[in-house]
Amino acid sequence: MMHNGSFWFDSLGPDDVGLVPESMPSQVDVAIIGGGYTGLWSAYYLSEHRPDLKIAILEAEVFGFGASGRNGGWCMGTSHDVEALLSRASTHATGLRLAQAMQATVDEIARVADQEQIDCDLTKGGSLTVATNRFQVGQLQASLKHLHHIGFSSSDYRWLDASESRARVGTANNFGALFTPHCAAIHPARLARGLAYRLQARGVHCLESTRVSRYTSGLVETNQGAIRADTILRATEGFTPSIEGLKRAVLPIYSMMVATEPLPASVWDEIGLAQRETFGDSRRVVIYGQRTADDRIAFGGRGGYYFGSKIKPVIPGNDPGFEMIAQTLRDLFPVLMDYEVTHRWGGPLGVNRHWRPTVTFDPKTGIGSAGGYVGEGVAASNLAARILVDLVLDQDSEILSLPWVDDHAKNWEVEPVRFLGARLLQHAAERADACEAELGRPAPVWGGLFDRFVD
Repeated sequence: MMHNGSFWFDSLGPDDVGLVPESMPSQVDVAIIGGGYTGLWSAYYLSEHRPDLKIAILEAEVFGFGASGRNGGWCMGTSHDVEALLSRASTHATGLRLAQAMQATVDEIARVADQEQIDCDLTKGGSLTVATNRFQVGQLQASLKHLHHIGFSSSDYRWLDASESRARVGTANNFGALFTPHCAAIHPARLARGLAYRLQARGVHCLESTRVSRYTSGLVETNQGAIRADTILRATEGFTPSIEGLKRAVLPIYSMMVATEPLPASVWDEIGLAQRETFGDSRRVVIYGQRTADDRIAFGGRGGYYFGSKIKPVIPGNDPGFEMIAQTLRDLFPVLMDYEVTHRWGGPLGVNRHWRPTVTFDPKTGIGSAGGYVGEGVAASNLAARILVDLVLDQDSEILSLPWVDDHAKNWEVEPVRFLGARLLQHAAERADACEAELGRPAPVWGGLFDRFVD
């Protein structure tokens, strides 16, 4: 099986590796482009509602090869756009409905994993946003006050003082944390591969090594030949620019991750994470970590962008960016200086021009799409897929009123504007984080520049 370089693929068992090879049918009712979470969940719910449909998923590599099989394993009850919606009085209600739908999605994924007996190490231990700088305490507490004001309760978000926060996660600097229970740690590749196996057993055509070059209404062209379909759904996320005509539709930016060797109990006594809480902090160059089921730390951060939306399916393990990620992890937990980083991996994720997910379907052409999760797609992809399925099947449901529906994004700018803008954004985030860490106070210039572009 083609390997995406990740610890998650390395730790797949013999039963997780191979699907039964299939030949591509000449015609189906629904063709889904992309074998990550969005494509897999779309096929899952379509086959639940309409088992009579003939469905094919077309995956260029192997199922779970992309972001779905190499992410940080955070199944989180929020999405990238929720904070912006909640910050404005005019969109409070919309943001609250979306946030509540995302929170429910964590439990929906757990339900399906249990029902389908997919062992993906799912543990709902919640998530900690740690104040690693003293001034962040006021920021996080103000955020908590706002969340409670607009309708969330202490069962959704609560403040942990420094002692309680340190008992949960023993970072070197820890002045308290914002905690939410609406997050689960998972083994992402096992979830993706497990869904693919269950779908193939249902009769869904799960076609690996089937690379789509272009599609139009009713027809998809691949390296294995053409396939006709009444409905075509694109779920390609960071790989979208590889399809003809979509070069500027999605910005592929990169995430990078490392994993330690399994750590002894004495180290975990110091680090904590006894409930497998996920953890991060308030910096703009996003970091994310979890305790794996076999007692490693899997830890990641955002990478950059390559000129011309160049796609690197796998980032080589000797890329210098990995050492920066590993050093950030050691700065958070100095006890790890004596322990080996055994895995380094990374690849692209997808960002829409308006920096939020979108789900679209045109019944006239039979073409739809979902994606643009900005690296927060483990749970968001499930909700997006359910929205997409309801659109395809013309089913009336509450989730069709969520703001992702038909929220079309403009194309990204032409080069070199696209490249220069991405570099400026990355530089602003890095400078803001560095200034705040050094001076112990907000960086209004660089931070303001970053926030203006992202929101």
